[in-house]
Amino acid sequence: MSSPAPIVAKVTPSKPAGRRGMMLRILLLVVVVGLIAWLLWYFLIGRWNESTDDAYVSGNVVQITPMIPGTVVSIGADDGALVREGQMLVQFDSSDSQAALAQTEAALARSVRQVRGLYNGIDSSQALLATRRVELERARADFARRQSLAGTGAVSAEELAHARDQLSAAEAALSVSTQKLATDSALVDNTGVATQPDVQAAAAQVRQAYLNNARAQIVAPVTGYVARRSVQLGQRVQPGSALMAVVPLEQAWVDANFKETQLKHMRLGQEVALHADIYGDGVDYRGRIVSLGIGTGSAFALLPAQNASGNWIKIVQRLPVRIALDPDEVRKHPLRIGLSMSADVNLHAQDGELLPSKPVEKPLLTTDVYAHQLQDADALVTKIIDANLPASLRTSASRPSTAHATASR
Repeated sequence: MSSPAPIVAKVTPSKPAGRRGMMLRILLLVVVVGLIAWLLWYFLIGRWNESTDDAYVSGNVVQITPMIPGTVVSIGADDGALVREGQMLVQFDSSDSQAALAQTEAALARSVRQVRGLYNGIDSSQALLATRRVELERARADFARRQSLAGTGAVSAEELAHARDQLSAAEAALSVSTQKLATDSALVDNTGVATQPDVQAAAAQVRQAYLNNARAQIVAPVTGYVARRSVQLGQRVQPGSALMAVVPLEQAWVDANFKETQLKHMRLGQEVALHADIYGDGVDYRGRIVSLGIGTGSAFALLPAQNASGNWIKIVQRLPVRIALDPDEVRKHPLRIGLSMSADVNLHAQDGELLPSKPVEKPLLTTDVYAHQLQDADALVTKIIDANLPASLRTSASRPSTAHATASR
């Protein structure tokens, strides 16, 4: 019996295996293209940028503190309110300061009148001195005449002695008058009424009392928004107590904390692109680096790390980089102190400095809301002095007097 012929199976290549190879080739091509794209991005863009999301909005927080003690009778603004420079924030009870001001005004008026009396006294002393000189000359002439007649017996020795005594008395009277004129002149020499020391001292007390009365009203030194109000009506506050704060939000900046390994190519003036978490990526802020921190956060911490204690662990430090914002963008999209930001620094500009080479040329913040108080105090002093002078002296009250400035001769 013959055996059956063997059956030979024909093997054909499977289509899934071909598709798998195609997918692998496509994947390899994608990886190569992605690697090339990444390399191009890194050399053209990536290595010229440093970014961080450890960034926060900062700004000036102007503390409002009283300069005199007082009891609060009025509060002009609450948290979140907009206040203008010079606007009233807190009002104290001014009864005591007004009474003190009135007392110093009266003291200044009295001082001016007393100084006027000194000038009049000098005129009297000069007239008396002239009289004493005439009397001395008469006494000398009488004594000389009697002395010449004493040898002839026409004048007795007793009469000659009286003439000598009168001459001595006239000389003593002239000496007293000379000393009195010198003493009176020393009080007003080379001064006018307004510049006489006693008047100046009284005027200084008026200025101080006026400033104390003006400081019973606390005004906003800058335009901004009120924050952290703690003062309450009827509260008795002392100088230096924190009552509230005013934050000028248009002057906000960003403190971005970059790792020390990211600072190699950072320079002052480099441009920065920023985004605020409150607005998201839809709002762009443009800024520039104005300061590369002088020390890390740990170096200026309340309890800085003690590296010599033996339990030190090396970690990458962060340095605060200050970024100035465009005021127009901040006004369009306001920020608040402490908001989170992300910062991306463009490192292409390498001509900037690491540290400023020139000192600051103008104040960072300034206010003139207090300047008018002293000007008003000076105006009040001038008014009081003029009111207590005769009309003939008011035009020269502020200039040294020459009529009574001559020393006794």
